[in-house]
Amino acid sequence: MTTSLPYTALARQIRRWARELGFQQAGITDVDLSRHEPALLEWLQKGYHGEMAYMQRHGTLRARPDELLPGSIRAISVRMHYLPDDRREEWSVLNDDRLAYVSRYALGRDYHKLMRKRLQRLAKQIETVAGPHGYRVFVDSAPILEKPLAQKAGLGWMGKHTNLINRHAGSWFFLGEILTDLPLPCDPPVESDHCGRCRACIDICPTRAIVAPYELDARRCISYLTIELRGAIPVELRPLIGNRIYGCDDCQLVCPWNRFAQQAEIPDFSPRHGLDAANLLALFRWQRDEFLSRMEGSAIRRIGFDGWQRNIAVALGNARHAPEIIQALTERRADASDMVREHIDWAIETQQRKAGNQG
Repeated sequence: MTTSLPYTALARQIRRWARELGFQQAGITDVDLSRHEPALLEWLQKGYHGEMAYMQRHGTLRARPDELLPGSIRAISVRMHYLPDDRREEWSVLNDDRLAYVSRYALGRDYHKLMRKRLQRLAKQIETVAGPHGYRVFVDSAPILEKPLAQKAGLGWMGKHTNLINRHAGSWFFLGEILTDLPLPCDPPVESDHCGRCRACIDICPTRAIVAPYELDARRCISYLTIELRGAIPVELRPLIGNRIYGCDDCQLVCPWNRFAQQAEIPDFSPRHGLDAANLLALFRWQRDEFLSRMEGSAIRRIGFDGWQRNIAVALGNARHAPEIIQALTERRADASDMVREHIDWAIETQQRKAGNQG
């Protein structure tokens, strides 16, 4: 590593290269997250991580980036907009129980590989100037507190919903990092919290998962229930999920700062297979091979076919009564797994109860 390198000039180049690679902002910070470690441990102690055992397993490692990459002293944090401009309006989908709501980040291609490749290219560009040095690229690929790092790097502040908010771009963006041993100058952190008295995200949450400002009980969060949870969704929470079959955006949809949200500049995030407003019954009729084929290159594929069917069955149960829903659920029941069958039975019972109430 070159010791006489003009690091201030290199930092400027890094920000310019990041923009050229499709990132809207890049910031640089040190890797000291010690002040965030107590809150992390308290969150784990409360069990808010649910069945995400990896959160507990890695423990304090998430707050110690220098243990992920020994010798690292800086983090280059980047953000990339993902909100497509050719999607159906969110509230119109949420208010139509015939349709499936998919979190806006998952409508297009999986961001993990896309961002990782671009961050890797950024790291290689840095290497052309700095020479061989220690670095590692992350996009949700290792235990690291990426939002506190991004805040320290000047990309935004932590909102009451625990998402990062940028005052010029809202919160509809992905984060990624490069840990490095280069002594780059740090950007000023965002110290101010601009949420003020607003509690729109807390009040809108369908399952009351935001148990206090800046505190999320993942066990109640619809994103956790429909993506991370592998088994049965708690019965008491099923009616609250509505038609959300993959993730939930309500807390971002009501955030006043998202009036400044900017559209994605990358076409890969545009909706695929009509998932921005797909018919629930049409999705439920997919066979396993069709699901795997259509979801190739999508973040949704990670929940597997059983998770997909489980989530849609719950949404169908929550829909207004329709004989074709009961028929579709009954037909799928025979070849469903035990876990999925439990949710199908719940949905059929719920639909039948609605039919009785109508009568």
